[in-house]
Amino acid sequence: MCGQIFEGNQNPETPVLGRLPVPTVARFIRINPQTWYPNGTICLRAEILGCRVSDPTNIYASEQARESKDALDFRHHNYKDMRMLMKSVTEECPDITRIYTIGKSYMGLKLYVMEISDNPGKHELGEPEFRYVAGMHGNEVLGRELVLNLMQFLCRQYKKGNQRVVRLVTETRIHLLPSMNPDGYEVAYEKGSELAGWAEGRYSFEGIDLNHNFPDLNNIMWDTQEKAANPAKVPNHYIPIPQYYTEEDATVAPETRAVISWMQDIPFVLGANLHGGELVVTYPYDCTRDWAPQENTPTADDAFFRWLSSVYASTNLVMANPDRRICHYEDFQSHNNIINGGAWHTVPGSMNDFSYLHTNCFEVTVELSCDKFPHASQLPVEWDNNKESLLVYMEQVHRGIKGVVRDKISKKGIADAIIKVEDHDHDIRSAPDGDYWRLLNPGDYRVMVWALGYLPSMRTCHVGMEAHPTICDFTLTKTPMQVLKDIRAKGGKIPQDLQLRLRALRLRKLRASTKALNQRRESQRLQRLQRRGARDARGG
Repeated sequence: MCGQIFEGNQNPETPVLGRLPVPTVARFIRINPQTWYPNGTICLRAEILGCRVSDPTNIYASEQARESKDALDFRHHNYKDMRMLMKSVTEECPDITRIYTIGKSYMGLKLYVMEISDNPGKHELGEPEFRYVAGMHGNEVLGRELVLNLMQFLCRQYKKGNQRVVRLVTETRIHLLPSMNPDGYEVAYEKGSELAGWAEGRYSFEGIDLNHNFPDLNNIMWDTQEKAANPAKVPNHYIPIPQYYTEEDATVAPETRAVISWMQDIPFVLGANLHGGELVVTYPYDCTRDWAPQENTPTADDAFFRWLSSVYASTNLVMANPDRRICHYEDFQSHNNIINGGAWHTVPGSMNDFSYLHTNCFEVTVELSCDKFPHASQLPVEWDNNKESLLVYMEQVHRGIKGVVRDKISKKGIADAIIKVEDHDHDIRSAPDGDYWRLLNPGDYRVMVWALGYLPSMRTCHVGMEAHPTICDFTLTKTPMQVLKDIRAKGGKIPQDLQLRLRALRLRKLRASTKALNQRRESQRLQRLQRRGARDARGG
């Protein structure tokens, strides 16, 4: 038996390393805290690090550390190692992979993305775009390793003919960003899992928390709704970035600017950003109204966001374990391991909220583990814990409805057509080719589509229980005025039937305006008579 006193500290951000004076063999380690806070409580976080030794008398000798059956590169990868691994995947699967960059960090490290698709480098009509983003906080490293493992896994299983993976790769364009904050990661990596602190490496090199660095579009929308005479007419999607945010001296990290540009370039449908330090999946809105510290703040798609979050949480082997310990002081199992972001703690300027309000993409945050920087020996176990979750979550991109919005005459796709689902106060828009995807739970939906210069179109679309989308195409007819503008722009002659349609349209507008004018005049006349009658009554 060995006794040893180790000094701790009161600063939760800085780890303290204590060593036993001599190597010690033990099966059980007892920790007896000796210092309490004045109110009688104690806070302790300890990691016990050691190595396995053989013992011929040990009845547990047959129990080996868990190893994954997937032979992947289970280790922590610094920037150089990450690039080499990604390169090796493209060499192993050149037909379905492509590496590209979306920008650079403050220190000049490239933000690499791996694309996995049966036709890399090109958006295919009707094929949804999906993304995983990891490493937003540089010291939350498990997401980075899981994304790198996922690249290898998809490549090798595709080559083996795994039908589930083949279907994912051929029907989805997958984008994997393993490190959004490479500068922060390098800081944490230098300390390693033994000494990495709770915050060291979390922020960008400039000290910016990237998950608070996106434009706060929530309050812009809510403030406009409160001031508007008719809040229903306030835009609920594609809310523009405010002017102050675009200034050169705005406090916006280059990493954030790069991701925003990426979001605007690719019509993402679904995504998730991977964090660490807890075991829970959070969904928008992350920002609360009126700056409440904690308040459930649902989106118009709350039911679907809860479904998305449950899909990941229920298939994660640790989250789904009813006997698991809580990470800190909150028991998320009482919420089935999912929670509205604002109900947990408000986060203005989060990537989830920006993605939902500025683009078509639905996104959640996955807190992957209690430990932000797990030891390398734990990576195979963590992969097995999350593998099914990572796959089944990607498959949700095929829920709901999808289709193409086309011009009736030319049959060409119409970009930026607005797709509105009745009773869902959040619209989306068609991509440059006219294709669109609207994530929805099973049910029947009245869907209206319109575009500038076209007459609106409405139809009912059914979403079934199956994990594939319902095709719901729309064909729009140009308004007579738009047809006239097109003919005049080309210097053509106006057909007689169009002249008649335009004349009939003008007559309808004239009749409608005349009717409205007469109704207004009659109303004014009646009001004058009422006032006159009231004066006569007082005079009598």
